[in-house]
Amino acid sequence: MDRSDLKGKAQTVLGLIEPDELGITLPHEHILVDGRMYFMEPTSAGDKKRAYDPIRLDNLGWVLHHQYNCYDNLVINDEDLAIKELMSLVKAGGQTLVDMTPQSLGRDPEALLRVSRTTGLNIIMGTAYYSEASYSKNGMAERSDEALAEEFVKDIFEGSGFFKVRAGVIGELGCTWPLKDNERKVLVAGAIAQQKTGAAINIHPGRNEKSPLEIIDILRDAGADLSRTVISHMDRCSYKLENRLKMLEAGCYVEYDIFGFTGHYPAEVAVGEEHLPDVLNDTQRIRQIMELIEMGWLNKILISHDIGFKFRLQAYGGAGYAHILNHIVPLMKVYGMTDEQIRTLIIDNPKELFVFK
Repeated sequence: MDRSDLKGKAQTVLGLIEPDELGITLPHEHILVDGRMYFMEPTSAGDKKRAYDPIRLDNLGWVLHHQYNCYDNLVINDEDLAIKELMSLVKAGGQTLVDMTPQSLGRDPEALLRVSRTTGLNIIMGTAYYSEASYSKNGMAERSDEALAEEFVKDIFEGSGFFKVRAGVIGELGCTWPLKDNERKVLVAGAIAQQKTGAAINIHPGRNEKSPLEIIDILRDAGADLSRTVISHMDRCSYKLENRLKMLEAGCYVEYDIFGFTGHYPAEVAVGEEHLPDVLNDTQRIRQIMELIEMGWLNKILISHDIGFKFRLQAYGGAGYAHILNHIVPLMKVYGMTDEQIRTLIIDNPKELFVFK
């Protein structure tokens, strides 16, 4: 397979499909993921005991405000549960889900293959490395950006595992603030791989207001197509309007991708990146999206849930994968969004992005 084979099509774990087969698409999710390397053990004796308990109804309130302090919350590894959770999306009308789980967060290509076959969902798999804490610094330091790019290219053209499951997007490429040398290398590798494959790129930026703009400069210098680049987590990071507009003016998509999450970001992590722990709620997300639409940016906005913690699943009290279709779409209409605008957000924009150029 080469770039000419991919052009004009989307690539799922089951193979190439036509753009119109994508339908309603969630562009940023996780099905099976392991983020336990980000576990932060609490300091108080009471919280230390809670930290290693499985999530239950009687401790869910604590977990909601200590998402990185609950070891069980940081891993989703039950394939049968994943299928059950995803069937709610299928029943709501969802047709495609993009799994942005990087190699360094426990990506499982063959499990995605089984899940796709069982649920009937189109699943597009990403190829990426997350922020530096998720992989061996020494191992990454020894690799060149060209070598990393070739790994991404191979993932797209040849696939991985016994069944040669192929990726269909480069992402999510993980960054922090200040940006680490290895994270910069991964960004450059993503840009090189995009030039060779025609795939879209998805970026997990640092929380600092300067982070996305620095990333855009690096990608531009490395030859990335910014019109096919997504800056994720507008709502997780609560960036100022002036900086969101700079991302859009550079050509990037902006993604509001934690619909269904309420609460705040862990303060110690946010402050470490020189940012307050602000996180938007669902109505604020809708208001910001409508503001950008009124400014002419409808075609560069994406929406999703980014379910990567156990407490976001319906089985553990969360909103689940069907939240946008079941609750947010009706709410968008209450706020004055038209059917045409909603269709653009959930069908047209993902279709434009995930088709190879």
